Amino acid sequence: MNIGFIGLGKLGLPVALAMDLRGHSVMGHDINPSVMQKNYCAYREQGPNGEPSLEPFLRKSQLIFGSISEVVDHSNIIFVAVQTPHIEKFEGITSLPDERVDFDYTHLLGAVSEVSKAIDRARKDVVLVIVSTVLPGTMRSEVVPLTNNHVKLCYSPSFIAMGTAMKDFLNPEFTILGVWDEDAAELVEQYFQTIHSKPIFRTTVDNGELIKVAYNTFLGLKIAFVNTLMEICHKTEGTDVDSVTDALKLATDRLISPKYMTAGMGDGGGCHPRDNIAMSWMARKLNLSYDLFESLMLAREKQAAWLTELMCQHALPKVILGKAYKPESTIELGSPSLLCRNLLQDQGHKVTMYDPYIDSMKPNFGPSVFLIGTKHPCFETFEFPMGSVVIDPWRYVLVNEGVTVIPVGGISDTQNPPETIVRS
Repeated sequence: MNIGFIGLGKLGLPVALAMDLRGHSVMGHDINPSVMQKNYCAYREQGPNGEPSLEPFLRKSQLIFGSISEVVDHSNIIFVAVQTPHIEKFEGITSLPDERVDFDYTHLLGAVSEVSKAIDRARKDVVLVIVSTVLPGTMRSEVVPLTNNHVKLCYSPSFIAMGTAMKDFLNPEFTILGVWDEDAAELVEQYFQTIHSKPIFRTTVDNGELIKVAYNTFLGLKIAFVNTLMEICHKTEGTDVDSVTDALKLATDRLISPKYMTAGMGDGGGCHPRDNIAMSWMARKLNLSYDLFESLMLAREKQAAWLTELMCQHALPKVILGKAYKPESTIELGSPSLLCRNLLQDQGHKVTMYDPYIDSMKPNFGPSVFLIGTKHPCFETFEFPMGSVVIDPWRYVLVNEGVTVIPVGGISDTQNPPETIVRS
């Protein structure tokens, strides 16, 4: 098919490239002309099968770029993946503010308006698929008024993560297809059948909006829950959080899937914290009987504060290893490591941060208290200075001679854990 793609950011470009890999003719456009090229990618993003970089695929691709009018002329289906951001204080890297806000739809509405005008000028019917995350009711109240009779609207947000967006897009659990126009939905469903063989869940646009943010915030709930178990185990002699969660991961019928069920740092990235805050805004708007989403954000923040308290029990310089929101990524958006840094700085502590995927120079560390903020593989065998203390929420750092490693919620090297046996 001839596909248009508006918005070539950290999620948009990998998805447009994935569409190209499936044999579609894809023309992209972005308000930032520097991303409309195939020479390099400015951030770390894996290939479709977990390759270290998407750049070889980008350079070999048939992707083309053009103006919005050229994209309209080229395309039968146009996907709009324009950011709906929060300002920094609503990204989850600072203490939760008292006020709440919806997402900022300025960029999305501007893009929809421009594309709709170009479609009207072209006098052709085009299927317009909105990918951006929005709160329920936004399409109906904000997006539809900007369209015209030539625009056939659908809503299909993706469940993808920065850093692994291509792989996630090509291998989803399912796809949401929010429908207003049945003919448009039929065409979009035919398109998705060329991408993957997983279920396509057709529903109303309003349901689709809620499903997207419900999915993201449920992941935050899982992470907050297992991190609470981690704190319980850390404060209860003889318990080991990995044994507890390994057992829970077996309960895939009534309870849960194993994913996001390993205790560590809080959730991060460009979606999860901000979606909880936006849903908390909606909870207040709708006068819900209880704001669960505020509780999830407070649980995330309190857990980060508790980890910083563990650091402050040691009169050593404070170092956080890892800035990225997840392993082997260069993306810092919504990172719980940054939240820990800001909480420490609010208390007057000087904090050094180092991330080998982001920083070009490694500082010269003396004896310090280290918090493993990002589970980069290289920190497992990191050479810590003698006399240091390592706070390890992931429980994977190897014991260093002359270094105290504290596996948070786990069994220390001075304890003898019982053998875990799983029989089928």
